[in-house]
Formats: sequence, C-alpha cells, structure tokens
Amino acid sequence: MTPKSIPAPRQAAGPLRIVAIGGGTGLSTLLKGLKRYVPAFDSGRGWLSPAVQITAVVTATDDGGSSGRLRREFDILPPGDIRNCMVALSEDEMLLAKLFQHRFSAGRGLKGHSFGNLFLAALTQITGDFPKAVRLSSEVLAIAGDIFPSTAANVTLKAHLRNGQTVTGESRISRSESPIELIELEPPDVKPMAETLAAIREADVITFGPGSLYTSVAPNLLVAGIPQAIQHSPAVKACLVNLMSQPGETTGMSAADHVEAVLKHAGRALVDCAVVNTAPVSKALLARYARTQAMPVFNDLRRIEALGVKIVGLPLLAPGTQVRHDSDLLARAVVGLARGGRRRRLLGQAKTAR
Repeated sequence: MTPKSIPAPRQAAGPLRIVAIGGGTGLSTLLKGLKRYVPAFDSGRGWLSPAVQITAVVTATDDGGSSGRLRREFDILPPGDIRNCMVALSEDEMLLAKLFQHRFSAGRGLKGHSFGNLFLAALTQITGDFPKAVRLSSEVLAIAGDIFPSTAANVTLKAHLRNGQTVTGESRISRSESPIELIELEPPDVKPMAETLAAIREADVITFGPGSLYTSVAPNLLVAGIPQAIQHSPAVKACLVNLMSQPGETTGMSAADHVEAVLKHAGRALVDCAVVNTAPVSKALLARYARTQAMPVFNDLRRIEALGVKIVGLPLLAPGTQVRHDSDLLARAVVGLARGGRRRRLLGQAKTAR
C-alpha cells in the first residue's frame, strides 16, 4: 500500500501528533505503517505538511549482540533498537536503509555487527553525544519522524522474579524461567530527554507497544518524569497488546496482564484503551509456535474493562508464515485514535477559553 492510497486524516490544527513508546521489532512494525501517512515530496508545491507527526521513544537497555558489545566497549547507549526505528521510518527501497541493516557475517571484530550500529557508535565518538548522533543519522536516512531514547543515561535493567531471584541485564531477563514481578532501572533516578517530554505534552495519541513487555515497553515508563508527563497529556493513551506470549518473558500472560504491567510500572492510571487483535491464528501457525511455548495472548476483555480501560478490538494479523501485526492495519487504528485525541484536545482548549 502506497502513501497516496491511504486517506490523510483531517487536520484541525496541523498534523496529528503520535508518540510511540517501545522498542524492538514491535515498534518498528508500527512505525512502518505510520510513515505511510507522511506525504512524499510534491514537485509542484515542495514539501507538504505531514498528515501525522511521528515521535518514537525507544528503550535504551539492550545488552546483547552487537548493541551490547558496542555498549561495553565504547560506553555508549545501545544503538540496535534506535537503528531499527530509523530504518522503519526511512524509505523502504533506499540503499542507505539497506546498508544500515547490513550485518557482517565474517571478519575479526566485525562478525555479528550491523553497519548501522557501527555508524552510530562512530558518530557518537565524533560528536560526543548519542542523541545528536541519532539526529544526524536520521537526517542521512531522511526519516519520516523523530526518534529519541527515553533517557540519555547509560542504564541497566534489573528484574525481580516470582521465585525471589533477581536477574540483571536485558538479555538475561528475556530468558527468565520464573515469571517477572517487577523491573527497575539502575541507576533508578535517570532523567528523560527534554524533547521526549515536549512530544508527550503535544501528542494526540501515545502508544505503548507492541513489543517485549518487560524489556522494550515498560523500561521507558521507569524514567523519572515520563509517566507524569503522559498522565498530564490530553492525548489518548493506548496499550497495543501483543499477539503472542514471549517465552521466558510473558509466558501465560493475558491481555489484561499486559495492561496491568504497564499500569504497575508507570505507577499511575494512564491507559485509556487497549487495542487487541480479533483475527484468529491458523492451526498450522499455532502448532509451530507451540513448539517454542509461545501462545496467542488471551483477550480477557472483562478484566480489561474492570481496570477502567476501554477495548478496541480489530483484526490486526498480517498474512504470512509468522504471527505479526499488519503494519498498515495497526497504523490505521492508531491514526484513528489520534483523531479522537485531537478532538479531545480541541474540546479541552475550547472549555478553557470560555
């Protein structure tokens, strides 16, 4: 589906402002769909005002793979999730986007690294500032939005498990055999970026997920000031519930459990609605995923409503051999919520002006 084939939302006061909070492949899937609402260059009129304005707020706790190696060796924030978001918001066919995702399969010291991670690491050393390196890299890729780490501080993720054990490090947490009770950041008092707070204040919709609940979504809500800013924002706040459980991280967790975890780590009631998938997963895919102990997330709708959270049920499953959100359908749902958030914002402004 091309950008021109998707109707642009009405703009009562400029582009609809969308803040997407998370990390990993789930956030990238959403961003790929949202960027199609940003019109391309019009040779007759120049750059058009975008139908949506996208801001991605990304967790910065990855300690595995290429990101983990660069983090340990150069004392920088992990670049992997940031890189994936930049590529998701860039033109699909751009050679530079493919270059950023290229992963070296051989070479001493290079094997396992992606070019984009190395590029961000080098630019961080040149500029002395990781967020600035992200901004400059985004300009190189001409991405359709802004990307900010939830904090510029170098933090580590710690999880408290139901069996009483404590696990440190995102890669170890994602392989936990005992259910996760609570996660926290070390150090715990890190500050958010000013740009992130500004985007949250002006947002029409703020989304949590989809993505790894405890290692991609919740860590952003542990940064001091972010939950408070979200709660005070007039935006619609939506939890985009995962399609499948993640073995070792969310095994056996229902949709309501996902929402409760977001509320628990935010420390406040800041979810207006939960977006859940209503399309069935084929028996063949169910059998395939069952071998890895992954199951569809059960939509316990009454429990969600008991939390004071509205339900948005839509068929969001992408066709194919993997259980994934359809990026276009998910983005369409989010844009619809943004329209509602814009109406709520304008209504609030009108009441204040009286």
